[in-house]
Amino acid sequence: MPTVTVIQPTISEEQNTKIRCAAYCRVSSDSEDQLNSFMAQMRYYSQVFDNSETEELIDIYADEGITGTREDKRDEFQRLMKDCRKGKIDRIYTKSISRFARNTRDCLKNVRELKSLGITIYFEKENIDTANMTDEMMITIMGGLAQEESTSISQNLRWGIKKRMENGTIKMCTPVFGYELVDGNLILKSDEAEIVRQIFDWYLNGYGLAAIAQMLNALKIERFGRTSHWTASTVGVMLRNEKYIGDQLFQKKYTTDTLPFRQVVNKGERDQYYYSDRHKPIISRDDFDKVQNILAEHKKSFKGLKQDHIFAKKIYCGECGSTFKFKCRKNKNYWVCRLHDAESDKCSNKQILEANAISAFIMLCNKLWYNYKQILLPCQAALQDLKLKNSAEKLR
Repeated sequence: MPTVTVIQPTISEEQNTKIRCAAYCRVSSDSEDQLNSFMAQMRYYSQVFDNSETEELIDIYADEGITGTREDKRDEFQRLMKDCRKGKIDRIYTKSISRFARNTRDCLKNVRELKSLGITIYFEKENIDTANMTDEMMITIMGGLAQEESTSISQNLRWGIKKRMENGTIKMCTPVFGYELVDGNLILKSDEAEIVRQIFDWYLNGYGLAAIAQMLNALKIERFGRTSHWTASTVGVMLRNEKYIGDQLFQKKYTTDTLPFRQVVNKGERDQYYYSDRHKPIISRDDFDKVQNILAEHKKSFKGLKQDHIFAKKIYCGECGSTFKFKCRKNKNYWVCRLHDAESDKCSNKQILEANAISAFIMLCNKLWYNYKQILLPCQAALQDLKLKNSAEKLR
Protein backbone atom coordinates (compact mmCIF):
# COMPACT_ATOMS: atom_id res chain seq x y z
CA MET A 1 0.00 0.00 0.00
CA PRO A 2 1.41 3.44 -0.92
CA THR A 3 1.81 5.88 1.93
CA VAL A 4 -0.40 8.97 1.72
CA THR A 5 0.94 12.04 3.45
CA VAL A 6 -1.59 14.70 4.46
CA ILE A 7 0.00 18.14 4.55
CA GLN A 8 -1.74 20.44 7.04
CA PRO A 9 -1.62 24.15 6.34
CA THR A 10 0.59 26.15 8.67
CA ILE A 11 -0.83 28.88 10.90
CA SER A 12 0.73 31.54 8.67
CA GLU A 13 -0.89 29.99 5.56
CA GLU A 14 -4.32 29.96 7.24
CA GLN A 15 -3.90 33.60 8.20
CA ASN A 16 -2.92 34.47 4.63
CA THR A 17 -6.20 33.07 3.25
CA LYS A 18 -8.23 36.14 2.31
CA ILE A 19 -11.98 36.49 2.84
CA ARG A 20 -13.76 36.45 -0.52
CA CYS A 21 -15.92 39.56 -0.67
CA ALA A 22 -18.59 40.88 -3.01
CA ALA A 23 -20.09 44.35 -3.28
CA TYR A 24 -23.71 45.05 -4.20
CA CYS A 25 -24.76 48.44 -5.63
CA ARG A 26 -28.13 49.65 -6.85
CA VAL A 27 -29.84 52.85 -7.95
CA SER A 28 -33.58 52.96 -8.57
CA SER A 29 -33.80 55.46 -11.44
CA ASP A 30 -31.94 56.58 -14.55
CA SER A 31 -31.64 60.22 -13.46
CA GLU A 32 -28.23 61.91 -13.75
CA ASP A 33 -27.82 62.26 -9.95
CA GLN A 34 -28.66 58.61 -9.39
CA LEU A 35 -26.25 57.47 -12.11
CA ASN A 36 -23.49 59.58 -10.55
CA SER A 37 -24.19 57.86 -7.21
CA PHE A 38 -24.10 54.52 -9.00
CA MET A 39 -20.69 55.21 -10.55
CA ALA A 40 -19.36 56.50 -7.22
CA GLN A 41 -20.39 53.24 -5.51
CA MET A 42 -18.68 51.23 -8.24
CA ARG A 43 -15.42 53.24 -7.95
CA TYR A 44 -15.45 53.07 -4.15
CA TYR A 45 -15.74 49.28 -3.99
CA SER A 46 -13.17 48.85 -6.77
CA GLN A 47 -10.59 50.81 -4.72
CA VAL A 48 -11.38 49.85 -1.12
CA PHE A 49 -10.06 46.29 -1.40
CA ASP A 50 -6.86 47.13 -3.27
CA ASN A 51 -4.67 47.41 -0.16
CA SER A 52 -6.54 44.99 2.10
CA GLU A 53 -4.46 42.16 3.57
CA THR A 54 -7.44 40.16 4.85
CA GLU A 55 -10.09 40.57 2.14
CA GLU A 56 -10.23 40.32 -1.63
CA LEU A 57 -12.93 41.54 -4.00
CA ILE A 58 -14.46 38.73 -6.06
CA ASP A 59 -16.98 40.76 -8.03
CA ILE A 60 -19.18 43.85 -8.01
CA TYR A 61 -22.88 43.22 -8.58
CA ALA A 62 -24.68 46.33 -9.78
CA ASP A 63 -28.32 46.90 -10.74
CA GLU A 64 -28.85 50.18 -12.58
CA GLY A 65 -32.24 51.94 -12.66
CA ILE A 66 -34.03 49.01 -10.97
CA THR A 67 -36.68 49.02 -8.23
CA GLY A 68 -35.70 47.65 -4.81
CA THR A 69 -39.21 46.55 -3.90
CA ARG A 70 -39.16 43.59 -6.31
CA GLU A 71 -36.08 41.37 -6.11
CA ASP A 72 -37.18 39.27 -9.11
CA LYS A 73 -36.54 42.30 -11.35
CA ARG A 74 -32.92 42.68 -10.18
CA ASP A 75 -30.79 40.47 -12.42
CA GLU A 76 -27.50 41.31 -10.71
CA PHE A 77 -28.96 40.63 -7.28
CA GLN A 78 -30.15 37.23 -8.49
CA ARG A 79 -26.64 36.56 -9.86
CA LEU A 80 -25.18 37.50 -6.47
CA MET A 81 -27.47 35.04 -4.66
CA LYS A 82 -26.60 32.28 -7.14
CA ASP A 83 -22.87 32.82 -6.62
CA CYS A 84 -23.40 32.74 -2.85
CA ARG A 85 -25.20 29.41 -3.14
CA LYS A 86 -22.30 28.08 -5.22
CA GLY A 87 -19.87 28.92 -2.39
CA LYS A 88 -17.96 31.65 -4.26
CA ILE A 89 -18.47 34.39 -1.64
CA ASP A 90 -17.81 34.71 2.11
CA ARG A 91 -18.92 38.28 2.79
CA ILE A 92 -21.08 40.97 1.13
CA TYR A 93 -20.69 44.73 1.39
CA THR A 94 -23.49 47.14 0.51
CA LYS A 95 -24.06 50.85 1.07
CA SER A 96 -27.30 50.54 3.07
CA ILE A 97 -30.31 48.35 3.75
CA SER A 98 -32.36 50.42 1.30
CA ARG A 99 -29.82 49.59 -1.45
CA PHE A 100 -30.03 45.89 -0.55
CA ALA A 101 -33.86 45.79 -0.42
CA ARG A 102 -36.84 48.02 0.28
CA ASN A 103 -39.12 45.15 1.13
CA THR A 104 -38.72 43.97 4.74
CA ARG A 105 -39.86 40.44 4.04
CA ASP A 106 -37.40 39.92 1.17
CA CYS A 107 -34.60 41.57 3.15
CA LEU A 108 -34.96 39.24 6.13
CA LYS A 109 -35.48 36.19 3.93
CA ASN A 110 -32.25 36.82 2.05
CA VAL A 111 -30.26 37.72 5.19
CA ARG A 112 -31.35 34.48 6.86
CA GLU A 113 -30.52 32.41 3.79
CA LEU A 114 -27.07 33.98 3.54
CA LYS A 115 -26.47 33.36 7.25
CA SER A 116 -27.37 29.71 6.78
CA LEU A 117 -24.72 29.58 4.02
CA GLY A 118 -22.16 31.12 6.38
CA ILE A 119 -22.11 34.44 4.49
CA THR A 120 -22.16 37.74 6.37
CA ILE A 121 -23.40 41.14 5.16
CA TYR A 122 -22.13 44.54 6.19
CA PHE A 123 -24.49 47.52 5.76
CA GLU A 124 -22.17 50.53 5.84
CA LYS A 125 -24.64 53.37 6.42
CA GLU A 126 -26.37 51.65 9.37
CA ASN A 127 -23.09 50.07 10.58
CA ILE A 128 -24.83 46.69 10.84
CA ASP A 129 -22.91 43.44 10.50
CA THR A 130 -24.96 40.26 10.24
CA ALA A 131 -22.04 38.38 11.77
CA ASN A 132 -23.58 39.59 15.06
CA MET A 133 -26.79 37.62 15.62
CA THR A 134 -28.27 40.39 17.78
CA ASP A 135 -28.44 42.68 14.75
CA GLU A 136 -31.49 40.91 13.23
CA MET A 137 -33.89 43.11 15.19
CA MET A 138 -32.04 46.18 13.93
CA ILE A 139 -32.28 44.85 10.37
CA THR A 140 -36.03 44.39 10.82
CA ILE A 141 -36.39 47.99 12.02
CA MET A 142 -34.17 49.48 9.33
CA GLY A 143 -35.76 47.29 6.65
CA GLY A 144 -39.17 48.51 7.76
CA LEU A 145 -37.97 52.11 7.55
CA ALA A 146 -36.55 51.49 4.08
CA GLN A 147 -39.88 49.98 3.01
CA GLU A 148 -41.75 52.97 4.44
CA GLU A 149 -39.35 55.31 2.63
CA SER A 150 -40.08 53.51 -0.65
CA THR A 151 -43.84 53.83 -0.05
CA SER A 152 -43.45 57.53 0.79
CA ILE A 153 -41.39 58.20 -2.36
CA SER A 154 -43.98 56.36 -4.45
CA GLN A 155 -46.80 58.47 -2.95
CA ASN A 156 -44.89 61.69 -3.63
CA LEU A 157 -44.27 60.66 -7.24
CA ARG A 158 -47.94 59.76 -7.70
CA TRP A 159 -48.99 63.10 -6.24
CA GLY A 160 -46.79 64.89 -8.78
CA ILE A 161 -48.21 62.81 -11.65
CA LYS A 162 -51.76 63.52 -10.49
CA LYS A 163 -51.09 67.26 -10.44
CA ARG A 164 -49.70 67.11 -13.97
CA MET A 165 -52.80 65.18 -15.08
CA GLU A 166 -55.02 67.83 -13.48
CA ASN A 167 -53.35 70.79 -15.17
CA GLY A 168 -52.78 69.02 -18.51
CA THR A 169 -48.97 69.17 -18.51
CA ILE A 170 -48.44 65.41 -18.29
CA LYS A 171 -46.53 63.75 -21.11
CA MET A 172 -47.04 60.31 -22.66
CA CYS A 173 -44.71 57.49 -21.56
CA THR A 174 -45.36 54.91 -24.26
CA PRO A 175 -46.67 55.30 -27.84
CA VAL A 176 -49.63 53.44 -29.33
CA PHE A 177 -49.56 51.69 -32.69
CA GLY A 178 -49.72 54.38 -35.37
CA TYR A 179 -47.62 56.91 -33.48
CA GLU A 180 -44.07 57.42 -32.23
CA LEU A 181 -43.08 59.24 -29.06
CA VAL A 182 -40.99 62.43 -29.39
CA ASP A 183 -40.32 64.41 -26.20
CA GLY A 184 -43.45 62.97 -24.61
CA ASN A 185 -45.66 63.87 -27.59
CA LEU A 186 -47.37 61.49 -30.01
CA ILE A 187 -46.20 62.00 -33.60
CA LEU A 188 -47.97 60.28 -36.51
CA LYS A 189 -46.26 57.35 -38.30
CA SER A 190 -47.71 57.29 -41.80
CA ASP A 191 -47.19 53.56 -42.53
CA GLU A 192 -48.76 52.39 -39.26
CA ALA A 193 -51.50 55.04 -39.45
CA GLU A 194 -52.64 53.54 -42.75
CA ILE A 195 -53.00 50.12 -41.08
CA VAL A 196 -55.05 51.70 -38.26
CA ARG A 197 -57.40 53.25 -40.84
CA GLN A 198 -57.71 49.86 -42.54
CA ILE A 199 -58.63 48.16 -39.23
CA PHE A 200 -61.42 50.70 -38.56
CA ASP A 201 -62.61 50.39 -42.16
CA TRP A 202 -62.76 46.58 -41.94
CA TYR A 203 -64.78 46.75 -38.75
CA LEU A 204 -67.23 49.29 -40.20
CA ASN A 205 -67.69 46.97 -43.18
CA GLY A 206 -68.78 44.06 -41.02
CA TYR A 207 -65.59 42.14 -40.23
CA GLY A 208 -65.36 40.77 -36.68
CA LEU A 209 -62.45 41.23 -34.28
CA ALA A 210 -61.14 37.68 -34.79
CA ALA A 211 -61.38 37.98 -38.59
CA ILE A 212 -59.44 41.27 -38.55
CA ALA A 213 -56.75 39.71 -36.33
CA GLN A 214 -56.41 36.78 -38.75
CA MET A 215 -56.01 39.15 -41.71
CA LEU A 216 -53.32 41.15 -39.89
CA ASN A 217 -51.45 37.94 -39.04
CA ALA A 218 -51.73 36.78 -42.65
CA LEU A 219 -50.21 40.10 -43.78
CA LYS A 220 -47.46 39.70 -41.12
CA ILE A 221 -48.02 43.22 -39.83
CA GLU A 222 -45.35 44.19 -37.31
CA ARG A 223 -45.89 46.21 -34.14
CA PHE A 224 -43.17 48.48 -32.73
CA GLY A 225 -40.63 47.13 -35.22
CA ARG A 226 -40.99 43.44 -34.44
CA THR A 227 -43.13 40.51 -35.53
CA SER A 228 -46.33 40.41 -33.53
CA HIS A 229 -49.21 37.99 -33.05
CA TRP A 230 -52.49 39.85 -33.42
CA THR A 231 -55.51 38.72 -31.41
CA ALA A 232 -59.17 39.73 -31.25
CA SER A 233 -58.63 41.43 -27.89
CA THR A 234 -55.72 43.49 -29.30
CA VAL A 235 -57.94 44.70 -32.15
CA GLY A 236 -60.76 45.45 -29.70
CA VAL A 237 -58.47 47.62 -27.55
CA MET A 238 -57.35 49.56 -30.64
CA LEU A 239 -60.92 50.21 -31.77
CA ARG A 240 -61.77 51.64 -28.34
CA ASN A 241 -58.63 53.79 -28.04
CA GLU A 242 -59.49 57.50 -27.99
CA LYS A 243 -55.93 58.42 -29.02
CA TYR A 244 -56.79 57.67 -32.64
CA ILE A 245 -59.08 60.74 -32.72
CA GLY A 246 -56.43 62.96 -31.13
CA ASP A 247 -57.71 62.75 -27.54
CA GLN A 248 -56.05 61.33 -24.44
CA LEU A 249 -57.62 59.72 -21.35
CA PHE A 250 -55.24 59.51 -18.39
CA GLN A 251 -55.28 57.06 -15.47
CA LYS A 252 -56.95 54.13 -17.18
CA LYS A 253 -54.90 52.10 -14.71
CA TYR A 254 -53.49 52.98 -11.31
CA THR A 255 -50.85 51.59 -8.94
CA THR A 256 -51.90 50.09 -5.61
CA ASP A 257 -50.88 51.86 -2.38
CA THR A 258 -49.25 48.91 -0.63
CA LEU A 259 -46.28 46.64 -1.39
CA PRO A 260 -45.85 44.84 -3.65
CA PHE A 261 -47.07 47.62 -5.97
CA ARG A 262 -49.36 46.39 -8.75
CA GLN A 263 -51.08 48.08 -11.67
CA VAL A 264 -54.82 47.47 -11.83
CA VAL A 265 -57.58 48.68 -14.15
CA ASN A 266 -59.26 51.85 -12.90
CA LYS A 267 -62.96 51.03 -12.51
CA GLY A 268 -63.85 54.26 -10.77
CA GLU A 269 -61.53 53.97 -7.78
CA ARG A 270 -59.43 56.92 -9.05
CA ASP A 271 -60.21 60.11 -10.97
CA GLN A 272 -59.64 60.06 -14.71
CA TYR A 273 -58.65 63.03 -16.89
CA TYR A 274 -59.79 63.45 -20.50
CA TYR A 275 -58.18 65.95 -22.89
CA SER A 276 -59.29 66.62 -26.46
CA ASP A 277 -57.15 67.51 -29.50
CA ARG A 278 -53.80 66.71 -27.88
CA HIS A 279 -52.20 65.43 -31.11
CA LYS A 280 -52.93 64.77 -34.78
CA PRO A 281 -55.79 62.25 -35.24
CA ILE A 282 -55.79 59.19 -37.51
CA ILE A 283 -59.53 58.45 -37.45
CA SER A 284 -62.37 60.94 -37.83
CA ARG A 285 -64.66 61.42 -34.85
CA ASP A 286 -67.64 60.39 -36.95
CA ASP A 287 -66.10 56.99 -37.84
CA PHE A 288 -64.86 56.51 -34.28
CA ASP A 289 -68.37 57.14 -32.88
CA LYS A 290 -69.86 54.68 -35.38
CA VAL A 291 -67.39 52.00 -34.24
CA GLN A 292 -68.21 52.67 -30.57
CA ASN A 293 -71.94 52.31 -31.30
CA ILE A 294 -71.37 48.97 -33.04
CA LEU A 295 -69.20 47.75 -30.14
CA ALA A 296 -71.84 48.87 -27.63
CA GLU A 297 -74.63 47.10 -29.55
CA HIS A 298 -72.53 43.96 -29.77
CA LYS A 299 -71.90 44.07 -26.02
CA LYS A 300 -75.58 44.64 -25.33
CA SER A 301 -76.64 41.71 -27.51
CA PHE A 302 -74.00 39.48 -25.95
CA LYS A 303 -75.79 37.70 -23.13
CA GLY A 304 -72.50 36.81 -21.65
CA LEU A 305 -70.93 35.55 -18.55
CA LYS A 306 -70.14 37.20 -15.24
CA GLN A 307 -66.60 36.96 -13.95
CA ASP A 308 -67.76 34.94 -10.95
CA HIS A 309 -69.29 32.15 -13.07
CA ILE A 310 -68.35 28.75 -11.64
CA PHE A 311 -66.71 27.68 -14.93
CA ALA A 312 -64.73 30.91 -15.51
CA LYS A 313 -61.04 30.04 -16.10
CA LYS A 314 -61.75 26.49 -14.90
CA ILE A 315 -62.15 24.61 -18.20
CA TYR A 316 -58.88 23.79 -19.99
CA CYS A 317 -58.42 22.49 -23.53
CA GLY A 318 -57.13 18.92 -23.59
CA GLU A 319 -55.31 19.56 -26.87
CA CYS A 320 -53.50 22.91 -26.46
CA GLY A 321 -53.96 23.74 -22.76
CA SER A 322 -55.74 27.07 -23.32
CA THR A 323 -58.68 28.05 -21.13
CA PHE A 324 -62.20 27.91 -22.53
CA LYS A 325 -64.27 31.09 -22.85
CA PHE A 326 -68.00 31.62 -22.89
CA LYS A 327 -69.80 32.63 -26.08
CA CYS A 328 -73.39 33.14 -27.15
CA ARG A 329 -74.59 32.73 -30.71
CA LYS A 330 -78.10 32.30 -32.09
CA ASN A 331 -79.47 32.12 -28.53
CA LYS A 332 -77.16 29.19 -27.72
CA ASN A 333 -74.65 29.38 -24.88
CA TYR A 334 -71.44 27.41 -25.26
CA TRP A 335 -67.78 27.23 -24.21
CA VAL A 336 -64.94 27.23 -26.70
CA CYS A 337 -61.14 26.96 -26.58
CA ARG A 338 -59.60 30.43 -26.85
CA LEU A 339 -56.93 29.31 -29.31
CA HIS A 340 -59.47 27.47 -31.50
CA ASP A 341 -61.72 30.53 -31.46
CA ALA A 342 -58.86 32.80 -32.56
CA GLU A 343 -57.09 30.42 -34.96
CA SER A 344 -58.97 27.19 -35.65
CA ASP A 345 -56.06 25.69 -37.62
CA LYS A 346 -53.89 25.60 -34.46
CA CYS A 347 -56.40 23.69 -32.28
CA SER A 348 -59.11 21.32 -33.49
CA ASN A 349 -61.05 21.16 -30.20
CA LYS A 350 -64.56 22.41 -30.97
CA GLN A 351 -67.09 24.20 -28.77
CA ILE A 352 -69.09 22.55 -25.98
CA LEU A 353 -72.72 23.47 -25.28
CA GLU A 354 -73.09 24.98 -21.81
CA ALA A 355 -75.85 22.46 -21.03
CA ASN A 356 -73.39 19.61 -21.70
CA ALA A 357 -70.72 21.24 -19.55
CA ILE A 358 -73.18 21.62 -16.66
CA SER A 359 -74.34 18.02 -17.08
CA ALA A 360 -70.75 16.72 -16.98
CA PHE A 361 -70.01 18.83 -13.89
CA ILE A 362 -73.07 17.49 -12.03
CA MET A 363 -72.15 13.93 -12.97
CA LEU A 364 -68.62 14.41 -11.61
CA CYS A 365 -69.95 15.93 -8.36
CA ASN A 366 -72.30 12.97 -7.89
CA LYS A 367 -69.47 10.49 -8.43
CA LEU A 368 -67.31 12.26 -5.86
CA TRP A 369 -70.21 12.37 -3.40
CA TYR A 370 -70.95 8.65 -3.61
CA ASN A 371 -67.25 7.69 -3.54
CA TYR A 372 -65.92 10.28 -1.12
CA LYS A 373 -64.48 7.63 1.25
CA GLN A 374 -62.30 6.17 -1.51
CA ILE A 375 -61.36 9.50 -3.14
CA LEU A 376 -61.85 12.61 -1.00
CA LEU A 377 -60.81 11.32 2.45
CA PRO A 378 -57.39 9.99 1.28
CA CYS A 379 -56.88 13.21 -0.68
CA GLN A 380 -57.69 15.32 2.38
CA ALA A 381 -55.28 13.30 4.54
CA ALA A 382 -52.50 13.69 1.95
CA LEU A 383 -53.03 17.46 1.79
CA GLN A 384 -52.92 17.76 5.58
CA ASP A 385 -49.66 15.78 5.69
CA LEU A 386 -48.18 18.04 3.02
CA LYS A 387 -49.26 21.16 4.94
CA LEU A 388 -47.66 19.88 8.16
CA LYS A 389 -44.46 18.99 6.28
CA ASN A 390 -44.22 22.48 4.78
CA SER A 391 -44.84 24.09 8.16
CA ALA A 392 -42.09 21.98 9.75
CA GLU A 393 -39.62 22.98 7.01
CA LYS A 394 -40.35 26.69 7.53
CA LEU A 395 -39.61 26.36 11.25
CA ARG A 396 -36.17 24.83 10.64
